Amino acid sequence: MSSMTLSKRHAEILRMLREEGTVSIADLAARLGVSLETVRRDVKPLSGDGSVVRMHGAVGLAGQGGEAPFERRMRENAAAKRAIARHVAATIADGESVMLDTGTTTSFLARELLGHRRLTVVTNSSDIARTLATVNGNKVYMAGGELRSDSGAAFGVSAIEFISRFSVDHAVISVGAVDAEGLMDYDLEESEFARTVLSCGSRRLVVTDHSKFGRRGLVRICAMEGVTGLVTDRAPPADIAEALAAVGARLDVAEHPARVDGAVEAH
Repeated sequence: MSSMTLSKRHAEILRMLREEGTVSIADLAARLGVSLETVRRDVKPLSGDGSVVRMHGAVGLAGQGGEAPFERRMRENAAAKRAIARHVAATIADGESVMLDTGTTTSFLARELLGHRRLTVVTNSSDIARTLATVNGNKVYMAGGELRSDSGAAFGVSAIEFISRFSVDHAVISVGAVDAEGLMDYDLEESEFARTVLSCGSRRLVVTDHSKFGRRGLVRICAMEGVTGLVTDRAPPADIAEALAAVGARLDVAEHPARVDGAVEAH
């Protein structure tokens, strides 16, 4: 095998890892059109020089560590999430209080709030806290507890007890699944935390891109009555829109420029 071909494959492997965070050896082999053994051999010098990290049957980029899954989710439907975040940010005034749970769409919202001043922010996300603390006269309260390696967020009893002391103007959560019966997620601790966030807000908002509609999660967060509004990037199925209308919850669809023929470009 010529070194030219090998270096091209190395470049291709690194490109895939930059875009996707972690890729299985089997997936790399299939996409490069080579054997598992060849991929393992290719990866050896890359892990030897510290470029990539070997895991069980997979490889990931070095330096991203536990952040890779969150970073990858930030790239999924990024244009849609940014549009949702921009729409919500425009409804929050300087000097108001906001509680945000951890999630890619709420992290985009934190970035859109960098133009605001004197916000009071309560969150369990180290990413959101870091984004909004020490700027523009904001006050940021971070819920404590053990930080999860995948998202850098605190969960559990201590985090819930901390945030439940606050009463805020805007409580905003992101969710993993929405159907006509309500909001769901796939993780028990995240669902319990999100439920508590909603109970602390005058305005109780769920932000979610259209890919979560019609999904069923493992753990119920709340029925539609638990929210006063939902902001998304595309009109939801009729049964979800009707369920929101039935409880008087507002539905907002944020338009964004990356919509092409009804498809959302993933950036």
